[in-house]
Amino acid sequence: MNSILIVDDEPNYLVILSEVLCDEGFEIFTAPSGAEGLTLVREVDLDMVITDMQMPGMNGLEFLAAIKKINSGLPVVMITAFAQVDKAVAAMQAGAFNYLAKPFSNDELIITINKAVQHYSLIRENIRLRKAALTRTGFSGMVGKNPRMAQVYELIEKVAPTPSSVLITGESGTGKELVAKAIHANSPRQDKAFITVNCAALAENLLESELFGHEKGAFTGAVAMRKGRFELADGGTLFLDEIGEIPLALQSKLLRALQEKSFERVGGSKTLSVDVRIISATNKELREEVDQGRFREDLYYRLNVIHLLLPPLRERMDDIPLLVEYFISTVSGRLAKPGLSISADALRLLVTLPWEGNVRELENTIERAAILCDNNRIEADDVQPESTSRNAQATWSKEMDLNQLIPEAAELNDVLYAVEEKMLNRALQETGFVQARAAERLGITKSLLQYKMKKYGIKKGL
Repeated sequence: MNSILIVDDEPNYLVILSEVLCDEGFEIFTAPSGAEGLTLVREVDLDMVITDMQMPGMNGLEFLAAIKKINSGLPVVMITAFAQVDKAVAAMQAGAFNYLAKPFSNDELIITINKAVQHYSLIRENIRLRKAALTRTGFSGMVGKNPRMAQVYELIEKVAPTPSSVLITGESGTGKELVAKAIHANSPRQDKAFITVNCAALAENLLESELFGHEKGAFTGAVAMRKGRFELADGGTLFLDEIGEIPLALQSKLLRALQEKSFERVGGSKTLSVDVRIISATNKELREEVDQGRFREDLYYRLNVIHLLLPPLRERMDDIPLLVEYFISTVSGRLAKPGLSISADALRLLVTLPWEGNVRELENTIERAAILCDNNRIEADDVQPESTSRNAQATWSKEMDLNQLIPEAAELNDVLYAVEEKMLNRALQETGFVQARAAERLGITKSLLQYKMKKYGIKKGL
């Protein structure tokens, strides 16, 4: 619901405008003076302001200037007498969105307001996109020709034009948010907002406020009214990431919002209606969470109208060369490294790694290698993935029998040196003397591995 502040020193005019705009579905706030209006500008998440030009105390131009200092993008429509059009033009030059000369029709008022609200919505969306670009951790394009990915693309094409809820599942790093954005971008809502909420990032009370907004004074720290993500996504798409982490107590309110397309802000009593498409994602088995009583079954079915499962990278290894090429092209521009390339040995190594962090880990690995490499060419030694294959080492030390492995007369340093040298040689031989991979297997840094190789005189071919 769009929120509008009306400021006028004539009480009757406030009442008339409020009734007209309430009938059009707007949420209305009023103030009899510019000073009181500024308080509401600070305390309420507004979409626009309508103000009279002539007011005692702070006039319309002074009020406009004060608003721009608080929120430069908030649209302000000035109301003026016909004989004061010159002042309205001055207001436009000072940053007003538009002006209405008395007398004006209700239709003229509504058209002007809708244009102002749409304008502010675009400003907000551009700000959100810029912030998202600065904090982006995922990849920005869907890449891959594997048959499993072809199925994903086909399902996106079928699902996108519909209003149905979509549940995206898959391991961390498989690109669930990217798929959600692709669905939105190919839907009739593509020109509206795409709003994301990470349900695992906030405590229960903060998550409720994030989703549904809150009224001033609803809780400690709620110094102003704020709209929630449902309101901001009105007409567009709301992406609920990590939906499996949403607290059970909050699931009932979410279910009601999905079923009835309405809710109340935290601390509020007014019911707000929205038109929002829901896309959710999780790396959990939600059906199992339902069976364990941690997730409401009715909410599960409400979210899971369409289920889209993303394959892990290990099941689409043939896509790695394409992904590597794509990430090299993007990272070369970001790091100002034109001509960045990768050697055949490095590419072969990438295809053999487990990629427990999936596509996100591959992207991070390429960026890290691009920073570490010399001469703008990524070599195998520059590849330092995050995932390891050391799971099998968890219990061996508890089961080791020293009496069988080490003579009683052996001294500690001799044993340590002998074992260390043999482990170094084994790791290097098994990784084809790729130092970065050998260091990862040993659980040490590449520089420490190089130091120990010098210590024991270990060289390739010896």
